[in-house]
Amino acid sequence: MSLRTLPLLFINLGGEMLYILDQRLRAQNIPPDKAKKVMNDIITTMFNKKFMEELFKPQELYSKKALRTVFDRLAHASIMRLNQASMDKLYDLMTMAFKYQVLLCPRPKDILLVTFNHMDAIKDFIRDSPSILNQVDETFRQLIEMYNCLPAGEFQLIRQTLLIFFQDMHIRVSIFLKDKVQNSNGRFVLPTSGPVPWGTEVPGLIRIFNFKGEEVKRVEFQNGGNYVSPLREGSYDLFGDRVLKLGTNMYSVSRSVETHMSGTLKSSASHTKENVVPNPLAKEELNLLAQLLGGMELKKPSSSDHSFRLNLFMNDEEEEQAALTRPEELSYKVINIQASEDQDRNKELTRIMGEFQSGETNVQSTSKGEDLLALMDGL
Repeated sequence: MSLRTLPLLFINLGGEMLYILDQRLRAQNIPPDKAKKVMNDIITTMFNKKFMEELFKPQELYSKKALRTVFDRLAHASIMRLNQASMDKLYDLMTMAFKYQVLLCPRPKDILLVTFNHMDAIKDFIRDSPSILNQVDETFRQLIEMYNCLPAGEFQLIRQTLLIFFQDMHIRVSIFLKDKVQNSNGRFVLPTSGPVPWGTEVPGLIRIFNFKGEEVKRVEFQNGGNYVSPLREGSYDLFGDRVLKLGTNMYSVSRSVETHMSGTLKSSASHTKENVVPNPLAKEELNLLAQLLGGMELKKPSSSDHSFRLNLFMNDEEEEQAALTRPEELSYKVINIQASEDQDRNKELTRIMGEFQSGETNVQSTSKGEDLLALMDGL
């Protein structure tokens, strides 16, 4: 597994979340000032400098439950509130969209172009907020510095790590079903047409060489598809034409989006069901991460918060029905326990929090003692 996968996973999933929320805010006619505040608050939290510093440290991916918890906190970093069913649907749409993009990348390095497409769109959301834009640009530069110099083999390892993370997720999405890029069992259809990866040729020709390296024969064959050569390579700079369209906003045109639990998903989830009794220390670790993610606590909305509820379904009845019919093993229960309340009862937790507050430790960067985000791996 690659230890450089987490920033790409987080940023791409976060980009998809912002696409969906933007579409729903407009669909539900939320006042522009409230909608803008939601987007600004979430992006500010998402690109918090301290969190990004931890995120970019080499580390393994979080568990699925831990990552879901991070995005639950991120989605509620503003005045917007989502019910459990809507949060479930939001996360399903995010994960399946990015899984589709990873599968369709012509070459592993193009995952970076997908990430840059998300970053470009995020910058467009906050183009009128210079301070937030500077935050996003700083992360953009970190991405360029870290990933532009990686060899092709490392990108292949990153792609494999992402596919392993997504391999048991087969949730059907109406947009993908209507466009016939997803089968009824939730699995994606890989195309046999379009541009081939940059730096390669259209398949259909075999060259045979002798021991001197001289070409002595050519054999043509039918490739079974309708492939074309790419016009140019996408830009890996801060600005430029990415060429690749994967990772752009597919909700920019108004379309109804639904998720459905496929039979394959239900059966596979029952075999891979994680332990539903989390250990107490793990609960505290989740809250430590939530504090790091923007340094804020979740609190119940009050009348003074001017908060509002966003529904990712067509109406409340659909939302309630989705909550009732969702399989238990696919639901992500959000843990909301304050770590500070139990310090005296857990010496290990006190030690970890002390390291977090002081920022001083002698262990390696991938150690659970220093890297609070890596604590999520053991869940």
